[in-house]
Amino acid sequence: FCTPCLQECLKPKKPVCGVCRSTLSPGSRALDLEKQIETTETTCKGCNKKMYLSKMRSHAASCSKYQNYIMEGVKAVTKEPLHNTRNFPNRFTFPCPYCSEKNFDQEGLVEHCKALHSMDAKQVVCPICASMPWGDPNYRSANFMEHLQRRHRFSYDTFVDYDADEDDMMAQVLMRSLRDK
Repeated sequence: FCTPCLQECLKPKKPVCGVCRSTLSPGSRALDLEKQIETTETTCKGCNKKMYLSKMRSHAASCSKYQNYIMEGVKAVTKEPLHNTRNFPNRFTFPCPYCSEKNFDQEGLVEHCKALHSMDAKQVVCPICASMPWGDPNYRSANFMEHLQRRHRFSYDTFVDYDADEDDMMAQVLMRSLRDK
């Protein structure tokens, strides 16, 4: 993870995993994972040199062939910024679908609904899903609380490029997978 993303996950209020957003326990080290990183071999995608995963980060910082490999991938998926930003949907803050409170980030909306609306059976539209390109702003979830806990344990921003065309992304993934073999 890059530093800004990791810092966001380690907010003092409630540290969470960078992938699944589960709560982290402070002070516990994953010794089994550290051992696995120290003993697992990998190959540099740039120069094909073999090394342990624990050495890969320092190698990547000095390997010009690896840096070129990364830049090829960045160029392949980078697009021109959208010129019309007026119609850009807000995917950062959301209103509560049950009450009049507004401006929750995704984590805040989940916590708010768990604390104040966990027993509300009213079918509502998920404001997070409705803001997504694939979201249906008219779809009412039969069990919104379960939906929140299952679908919104992580932030889509971590994994999704909203501006990329789906066909282009699929073609890039296929091309990269063929090159990596």
